[in-house]
Parts: sequence; C-alpha cells; structure tokens
Amino acid sequence: MTARHEITLADIMPVAEYAKVRMIRRKELAARKKNRRVDVGPHVTFYFENYDTMWSQVHEMLYIEKGGAEQAKDEIAAYNPLIPNGRELVATFMIEIDDPHRRKRVLGTLGGVEETAFVMINGEKVASKPEEDQDRTTAEGKASSVQFVHFPLTDAQAQAFKTPGVQVIVGLGHPNYSHMAVVSEAVRAELAGDLD
Repeated sequence: MTARHEITLADIMPVAEYAKVRMIRRKELAARKKNRRVDVGPHVTFYFENYDTMWSQVHEMLYIEKGGAEQAKDEIAAYNPLIPNGRELVATFMIEIDDPHRRKRVLGTLGGVEETAFVMINGEKVASKPEEDQDRTTAEGKASSVQFVHFPLTDAQAQAFKTPGVQVIVGLGHPNYSHMAVVSEAVRAELAGDLD
C-alpha cells in the first residue's frame, strides 16, 4: 500500500460521524503508535508522524473545538507539513520532564537542540531539518519542549531504511544532551511504510 502524503477536505469526516468511530480509531492508532516512538536519553521521545497520525490529530481538533469547515482548512494547513512526503521521516520530539522547575532549567540549556537531531542508517548520518513555521528556540537560548523535525532521505538511504534488519539509530548531538537509541526492527518496519 502506498503511503499518503496529504490530507484534503475530502478526507475529513463530519464530526458526528467521527464521534461514532472515535474510540475505535483512537484504539487502533494507539496500537500503531507504539511502533512509531523512540525514546532517546532520559528526557526525549521522538514520535514519528504520518498521514494517519495527522488525520487523527485534525479530527481530534475538529471534534474538540467544533469549528466546522473553516477550522478544517486551518487544521489541514497546520498538520499537512508534518506528513512525510515519501522521501523523508518526520518526527515530533518532546522534551518530557515532570518537575516544572527542573524542566525550565534543562530547557534553558538546550537552545538549538532541534538542529542536532539525526537519524543514522547503516552508519550514514541524516541531519534533521527543523520545521520552519516558527523558531522553537528563544533568543535567550531556551528550547521549546515540543520540536518538529524532518529527516530528508536520498533514494539510496530510503532503500536502505526499507531493508529488513538494517541498523537505524535516532539521536541528538547537543552539547548538553547527546544521546542515541537503536531503533527496534518493529519500529523500523513501521516507519519504512512512510517511504515510497
């Protein structure tokens, strides 16, 4: 099955129809999302996005806010950039620290962390390209706890990524947060479906 790369208005269910299938859809997506996340170090989790995760996000926003067709256009415009284009992986990564004082202190030392994310495929490093909708590091050097990054792949890298058993590593190379994690085969196989 070919991955879809864009949500259109035709893909949007009426809120009343979505409400009928919402719990089933959320349960199915939660099962899939288990193989779309990678913990990197003690505080960061990468959540790899695709058409299905963004379709669900758009519908959840419409379900909660009930903004109708105008809101649907805005949500689609906001979330379509986070759907992989067939030659990239796209991730939301979250810096998750429960204690608010510690979180503030740590985020204050992680300015530019989004620039240091990478994926390594069989030893070949692919640097992140942060989402450009807004600057997620303040002028004072404080990082946002939510970051959006793209990993553009060459045809050869995409082919290698789709090879069962290939070693894939996700990491961050920030001076104050330098951690890597080997991607499980189940996660690699799930994410390979994002590539044409």
